Amino acid sequence: MTEATSRPPLPDHLCADPRSPHHDAAVFEHDIGIRFNDKERLDVEEYCVSERWIKVPAGKTLDRKGKPLLIKLKGKVEAFYR
Repeated sequence: MTEATSRPPLPDHLCADPRSPHHDAAVFEHDIGIRFNDKERLDVEEYCVSERWIKVPAGKTLDRKGKPLLIKLKGKVEAFYR
């Protein structure tokens, strides 16, 4: 029960890239789950609950900096701690 109170609240917009202004290292110390259209996704790089979108890698495609190319999917987004 005390573990749930020590977790920071999940932000509305969160990104896994440490260079992003939407990255929060304190949140990533815990295991986070994303449910998109009532199915749990394990490949989410960025999400926004209020705008109802997630960004996921587009296969094995890389951008010119060697990072995965991301596509935006729109739908119902729920973030939770596992």
